[in-house]
Amino acid sequence: MLRETPSQTAGPYLHIALLPAQAGVSYRPVGANALASSPLGFQAAAPAAPILIEGRVLDGAGAPCRDMLIELWQADGTGHYGGAFRGWARTGTDFTTGHFQFETIRPGAVMGAPHIAFWLAARGLNMGLHTRMYFPDDPANDTDPVLSRVDPARRGTLLARAEGDRFVFDIRLQGEMETVFFDV
Repeated sequence: MLRETPSQTAGPYLHIALLPAQAGVSYRPVGANALASSPLGFQAAAPAAPILIEGRVLDGAGAPCRDMLIELWQADGTGHYGGAFRGWARTGTDFTTGHFQFETIRPGAVMGAPHIAFWLAARGLNMGLHTRMYFPDDPANDTDPVLSRVDPARRGTLLARAEGDRFVFDIRLQGEMETVFFDV
């Protein structure tokens, strides 16, 4: 007789295996969250403006999520994946504030508006969460095929805030102003 397999979570040790620095281990890949300044950065690819993306991951009560794994996926400055620009980075949230940061470049448009894809994983999540960050005031946002399918009242959860030379993108897992997540 076949029986259902019990569900599993990402375990209590997600950060130890995937984010050694947060676990107190001395190993940390240089440039893991710095696409713009890494050896595989953008210098050899098409020119693009370096940017800083910062934010926090918050739970439904507004408390910081202390041990999230965040991956970023993006195109180069011309809207192409691959080639000389790595387009991928991984970091974790700070254990006290839920803060994360990426040094990267502003991507070009890929079949719509310029955007950056995020993937989040943590203890207790059976599946990773997929979302996107769009740039504020980009005219292509109005015609982006993915963004246009999101309820207009919730689109703001996918828009970063420009603050000087950085973009702030807070991700809320539940509750008021919950970030839109995609079933990929």
